[in-house]
Amino acid sequence: MALSRPTVKIQFLNFRVLAKFTITELVKLPSLNIRENAEIQQFIFSRSLIPFWPLCENPSVLSSWAFPKIQRKGISICQISNSRAFSSTSNGESETETDDNDEVNTDHSGNIRESSDPKEVERVCKIIEDLFASDRNMEAVLDQCNINLSHSLVLDVLARFRHARRPAFRFFCWASQQPVFVHNSDTYNFMMGILGKTRQFESMVEMLEEMGKKGLLTIETFIISIRAFAAAREMKKAVGIFELMRKYNFEVGIDTFNCLLDEVGRAKLAKEAQALFEKLKDCFQPDLRTYSVLLSGWCKVKNLLEASKVWNEMIDKGMKPDIVAHNTMLEGLFSGQRRPEAIKLFELMKAKGPGPNVRSYTIVIRDLCKKGKMEAAMNYFNEMLDNGCEPDPAVYTCLIVGYGNEKKMDKVYGLLQEMKEKGCPPDGRTYNALIKLMTNRNMPDDAVRIYKKMAQSGFNPTIHTYNMLMKSYFRTKNYDMGCAVWEEMSKKGCCPDDNSYTVFISGLISNGRSVEACKHMEEMINKGMKAPQLDYNKFAADFSRAGKPDILSELAQKLKFAGKFDDANVFARWADMMKNRVKRRDPDPSKMQLF
Repeated sequence: MALSRPTVKIQFLNFRVLAKFTITELVKLPSLNIRENAEIQQFIFSRSLIPFWPLCENPSVLSSWAFPKIQRKGISICQISNSRAFSSTSNGESETETDDNDEVNTDHSGNIRESSDPKEVERVCKIIEDLFASDRNMEAVLDQCNINLSHSLVLDVLARFRHARRPAFRFFCWASQQPVFVHNSDTYNFMMGILGKTRQFESMVEMLEEMGKKGLLTIETFIISIRAFAAAREMKKAVGIFELMRKYNFEVGIDTFNCLLDEVGRAKLAKEAQALFEKLKDCFQPDLRTYSVLLSGWCKVKNLLEASKVWNEMIDKGMKPDIVAHNTMLEGLFSGQRRPEAIKLFELMKAKGPGPNVRSYTIVIRDLCKKGKMEAAMNYFNEMLDNGCEPDPAVYTCLIVGYGNEKKMDKVYGLLQEMKEKGCPPDGRTYNALIKLMTNRNMPDDAVRIYKKMAQSGFNPTIHTYNMLMKSYFRTKNYDMGCAVWEEMSKKGCCPDDNSYTVFISGLISNGRSVEACKHMEEMINKGMKAPQLDYNKFAADFSRAGKPDILSELAQKLKFAGKFDDANVFARWADMMKNRVKRRDPDPSKMQLF
């Protein structure tokens, strides 16, 4: 279907303003007719805002969605001759935290990559940060800086802007135009991950096509794509990856199918995952992994009736549920408040197998700790030791959190000492749990001591770590230390996410620093991030008192031009509310009678 837009002439937008937009936002502006405006096309190419998107009249690559064709000099179509197998990375047993610490220390083959010069990374990031914020021609300055580009350097710079997709993508495009540098699968995949998390699907599909032509597609590329589309509930696009894999001679087998179902289930779309299974099960031979991921999806949405149907079907097909399936069902029963059935299943595992492992015991102990039943939790912990299961940091962390919530800090310190003695030192998740305990008790200084110990132990603090510390200081009205955490985060190269900006901006507003808050709010918008979810009463009131009642209207207008219409409406509503309050407070003098 052809895309059409009104061709209204545009008078007020100049190219300096256009530089702030991505192609996704540009095509939504009704006043731009990109297809017929050669000047705008040339501008997009010259500034490397984004690979240009010729609007497709006839989507032809996939029946359900369009992969635009990128015509660039020097790009050759490279057919992949050998058929490659797809393997899911998830095993159903992991308890991964969503800390957004994408792995950049290994290449797509799992080999340790060369490290880049930290000073050079810092120099490049400083240039990008300063010039992007001031709306200057970042690419022209980078051209003059004699940067020795390497894949490691590009990956490290992208990691520093993992939540700021606009500067990240502009740097990526600039690097692609340098004559001495060519992107590889790792740099493409990392950029794909950034685009996927911010749902820049037009850019993603362009990149998929470009990678295919260059012969750079890997299994990780497809996993990133499936994950992004599934998280956004774009089921047709997720399934469309199968066709793209076949196009480039990748094997599409049961592992591919299982990965798709797993990612859809992780997005809490169990119903859609089940529908996909019913629709495509005749094309593949479902295995134990297939049923396990379906089971996990239903358990995540706490639909135990459907989970039990999958369990029974698995048995009817002659498959014997393994420890992964048992642990999935066990966790689902606990999360669905079916504790008696969960304990019954656990006892059945001990009696008839498969025998509980550390993960099984951790699931039971975590539930008891949440309910404050620490004595029972310790009984299961001791039983685990008696059965020869070696404890890991995850089970210790559950106990530490449980005792911490009960304010039994002597027990917490005792467990930490025991971990040290048994050669099971705290991991990053344990340190984050301890920091959360301290921040919840409004003890930010103690939390900082744990943070320092975490760094000394070789664990990189995550964005979640900094957000907790910053929030704790602002909550205790220690604004200077809250701002110090923000600066520390920047020094350590940790890219602030939406939540970081929300916490920081809220702290600034509470401290009466609304001008700074406004600056960081605009910074968020310019980086392509969502507008923070705040209570704008104090923010608007401060500007009203300062004689700037229209600040919210200005922000609403900027968001509207950026294509963020929902966020723009939020600011516009608050602007109208503030104007109405001012009118009620200051009636029209012409209508006032002196006598």
